[in-house]
Amino acid sequence: MSKVDLVGVGLNATDTLIRLAEFPECGSKLEYESEVVAPGGQVASTVVACQTWGVSTRYVGKLGDDSAAAMHASEFQRTGVEAQLLYVPGAASSKSLILVDRRGERTVLCRRDERLRLQPEDLERAWITNARVLHVDGHDTAAATVAARWARESGVLVSADLDETYPGVEALMENVDYLIVNKEFPHKLTGESDLKTALRQIQKQYRCSLTAATLGPDGVVAWDGERFHHAAAYQVPVVDTTGAGDTFRAGFIYGLLQGWPLERQLAFSCAAGAMNCMNEGARGGLRPVAEIEALMAATPRYETVEVVAGVAIYR
Repeated sequence: MSKVDLVGVGLNATDTLIRLAEFPECGSKLEYESEVVAPGGQVASTVVACQTWGVSTRYVGKLGDDSAAAMHASEFQRTGVEAQLLYVPGAASSKSLILVDRRGERTVLCRRDERLRLQPEDLERAWITNARVLHVDGHDTAAATVAARWARESGVLVSADLDETYPGVEALMENVDYLIVNKEFPHKLTGESDLKTALRQIQKQYRCSLTAATLGPDGVVAWDGERFHHAAAYQVPVVDTTGAGDTFRAGFIYGLLQGWPLERQLAFSCAAGAMNCMNEGARGGLRPVAEIEALMAATPRYETVEVVAGVAIYR
């Protein structure tokens, strides 16, 4: 088993993007503008983004035995990702219907066969330990927890993208170095209304090197155990926010592997996410590192105007 820079264990999905002039009201009938089918999924998209930027990668996940599975396998091969794929006979691969309005905001409807749940016994230790960084999303919590423990025991850094307080997620977090969540997760986990206080509590309890929350158009706030870091979002025309968070996390991992200072990591992550928002689909805006850095140099960022619940908000 060759060593890679990044191994991702987690979700993949086939996205059907449906563009709407306006979001439908309950009971209404509305004509949609377009329909696009493309590969997506949290960890799968993060891994593909890093591979696009020259990082050697491995992806571990489950698929059905349908045409969507063939599309995912083909895309991993095309992009150069080493894919350790497990197939479930008779099951349909995970699907997401994504409604995108004129502002580019997306609403996701998901469907996943329970047989696609990755189990601890599905994993091989060498897949995890022959890497520099492990990235998980926590959806298949038991498998992610085993992978994170193997990684920690082998000196592999662990990054986690969590958006829900899945049963058993606390055991996973005990082996996470870089925890990047959405802004609702810290409150759900701790019951603390102040986001900064919640991030401090999580970092102290689980001994993460970093706890961070993405704030959408308001950027990101991160606590490194000593002080908070804010990175403002870039002012770009938004076409579709699908995959912005996945690309942000890919940017963070890329910067981590380069040994960048945290401020540069967060700025690059915001720029990568912004560039993806300028295009359609979870991976539609993946561009070379040089183009992302050009965006950083030429694009204004939102300015801080107020602090809400202890968090800097950018407009």
